[in-house]
Amino acid sequence: MSESYLALVTRKQGEEYLTALQECRQDSLPENTVLVRVQYSSLNYKDALSATGNPGVTRNYPHTPGIDAAGEVVSDDSGRFRAGDPVLVTGHDLGMNTPGGFGEYIRVPVSWILPMPGRLSAREAMLLGTAGFTAALCVEDLLNAGLRPEQGSVVVTGATGGVGSLAVSILAREGFRVEAVTGKDDAHDWLREIGASEVLSRGELADSGKPMLRPRWAGAVDTVGGEPLATVLKSLDYGGAAACCGLAASPKLEMTVFPFILRNVRLLGVDSVEQPMERRRHLWERLAYAWCPEHLEPFLAEEVSLEHLQPWFRRILDGQVRGRVLVKV
Repeated sequence: MSESYLALVTRKQGEEYLTALQECRQDSLPENTVLVRVQYSSLNYKDALSATGNPGVTRNYPHTPGIDAAGEVVSDDSGRFRAGDPVLVTGHDLGMNTPGGFGEYIRVPVSWILPMPGRLSAREAMLLGTAGFTAALCVEDLLNAGLRPEQGSVVVTGATGGVGSLAVSILAREGFRVEAVTGKDDAHDWLREIGASEVLSRGELADSGKPMLRPRWAGAVDTVGGEPLATVLKSLDYGGAAACCGLAASPKLEMTVFPFILRNVRLLGVDSVEQPMERRRHLWERLAYAWCPEHLEPFLAEEVSLEHLQPWFRRILDGQVRGRVLVKV
C-alpha cells in the first residue's frame, strides 16, 4: 500500500486558487528515479505566483508548489545515491509543474539531485536556496564580465528580498562597495549589517525621462526589472554591467539603446532554473564556503511550518518580506 504524506496543495475553485494542507499518497508522485524525504524548503516569489494561479509558472492544478527542497534520499532506482544521503534540489521543474518542496516527499529525476555541498545542513541550505544560488549566479556573471572592486560601487535593487540581500552579502565579501536600494525605511540598519556601504531609497531610481544619466555605478544586480532597471542601465559607468534576474517591479524595459552603444553597457540575463549541474556544484561550493555569510540568521524573516505558510504568499508578492522565509517540512 502506498504511504501517505502531507503537502500544501493549491487547487483551482471557480476563478479562485485555494491552498490547504492535505494528505497525499506517494504513488501520486511522478514516476521519477529518486524519492526524497523533504526536511526544509523555502518561500520564493515564484512559489507565491504558483500558489496564486500564475499560468507562466504552473499550468495544471491541483499542484504542490516549492521550487526548493533539502532532505534525505529514501530510494534511488539509478543506484547513484544511497538511502539517507543528504541532498538538495533547486530549479529545474520542481514546484512549477512537478510537485515541489511544500510536501513531505518529492520524486524527481536523478539529474536534478545535488549532494549536500560542504558543511551545509538542510536548514542552512534552504536559508540560501534558490535566492542564494541566483545571487551567486549574478555575482559570478559580473566577475566574468570583468567587474572588479577598484572600478567603483555596485548597486543592488530590491535589496531586502532574498536574492537582493544575499547579493549584497556576497558582493561585500568580494570586496565591493555596495549601494543597496530599498523602499523599506526600517531596513537601512539591517542592510548595513549584512554588507551595504550605503542605502538608497527606491525613489532615487524613478524615471527621469532622459535617455542617459550621469555615470554612477560600475555594476548592478537588479532583482526587480522595469523602471528601476532602466534607470540603473542609464547610470552605469563606461563598460559597466548589470545582472538582471527579476520582474517584481515590471517585466517591461522602456528605454533607448544609447547606454549600450555609447557607454558599452552590458545587460546580463540570469536564469537559475536550467543551469547545468556542473555550474550548480561549483556555485553551491562557493555558497557553502567563501560566499556563505558568517551568520545566516540575520537573513531569516521567519521560520514556519507548512500549515502556517499560506499568509506569506501575499506578503512576498506585495514586497513585505525582508530576507528569507524558511519552511520546516
